[in-house]
Amino acid sequence: MIIEPRMRGFICLTSHPDGCAQSVKNQIEYIKSKGDINGAKKVLVIGASTGFGLSSRITAAFGSNAATIGVFFEKPPTVGRPGSPGWYNSAAFENEASKAGLYAKSINGDAFSNEIKKQTLDLIKSDLGQIDLIIYSLASPVRLHPVTGVLHRSVLKPIGQKFTNKTVDFHTGIVSEVSIEPCTEEDITNTIAVMGGEDWAMWIDALKAENLLAEGASTVAYSYIGPSLTEAVYRKGTIGQAKDHLEATAFEITDSLKSIGGKAFVSVNKALVTQASSAIPVIPLYISLLYKIMKEEGIHEGCIEQIQRLFQERLYTGNEIPTDEKGRIRIDDWEMRPDVQEKVAALWKLATTETLPEIGDLIGYKKDFLNLFGFEFEGVDYAAEANEMVAVSSIV
Repeated sequence: MIIEPRMRGFICLTSHPDGCAQSVKNQIEYIKSKGDINGAKKVLVIGASTGFGLSSRITAAFGSNAATIGVFFEKPPTVGRPGSPGWYNSAAFENEASKAGLYAKSINGDAFSNEIKKQTLDLIKSDLGQIDLIIYSLASPVRLHPVTGVLHRSVLKPIGQKFTNKTVDFHTGIVSEVSIEPCTEEDITNTIAVMGGEDWAMWIDALKAENLLAEGASTVAYSYIGPSLTEAVYRKGTIGQAKDHLEATAFEITDSLKSIGGKAFVSVNKALVTQASSAIPVIPLYISLLYKIMKEEGIHEGCIEQIQRLFQERLYTGNEIPTDEKGRIRIDDWEMRPDVQEKVAALWKLATTETLPEIGDLIGYKKDFLNLFGFEFEGVDYAAEANEMVAVSSIV
């Protein structure tokens, strides 16, 4: 079938298998070009099919020759209907890993569930024995709690008072004002349940209980802080409460891993175009201005560049891992440079529908968004028939 992007709001309803495969190949080539990383050799990535999780799996495998197990929840294709981009990304990754002689197996299902945890633990026992590194990169908006059976839904809302600021419809380029009503206490509780650290700790506890963590094993979860421009709706909003919980959980996990010399870290990463960030009012406008500046400064990074730098220059230097005053790894350091943020703040005041094409990088934003779904990659013939029925070869 010929597959074209079909949009509904901030969601693309289609994905292109050949484009997703090209995306994975591009990331692999980047990692190979940067040289070997003396990193973990047996890696579990929870949330392994898109974004930072996928880039982490690629970096571990092709930077450190690691055996990887990926856990994700993706939609396989049916005849005439493409699968989700994460499905095609995972299929392409496993194909490339197989060609390189690397161990790679995947589990498709709800990572919040006890069933998927058990399935993953059983696979580690039978194939790898123990794990050196666990990347926790889940980005689900909902969580069915495995103990209580309650379905929690996260929300993106400010706390205390209504938030009003500029935003942009990245499809049309129209800059407008948006208002978001404040949250309830229940909203905060639900968002922490979905996006906080409880499930991360459950994974680590389960692995430790079965003696599946190697001596000195480490685990990393991903977070974001962002600038004062977005803090009312992000870091000081419901999501910020969940991120605070995630960061506090890192210390609790580190305490629980003392017996094996293990540690847990939260890595604060740069703002990137993701399906989740595209849904957050204000963020697309902020990113389009930020990208313009960071590209002009020669410090722009996508997902794979961020994660390569995290592994090469933070996690595996052979020295103590540098952290900020709250114990967090900061790989958002270039985004948060004072000179960069001052320029963004100045442009923000000037941003209108008319000025944005000149002062922002909306074209780059749109391209990155379409890239998430396998579109707009060089070397892919989008006018040709594509085989949507791609399998992930080693789903357990």
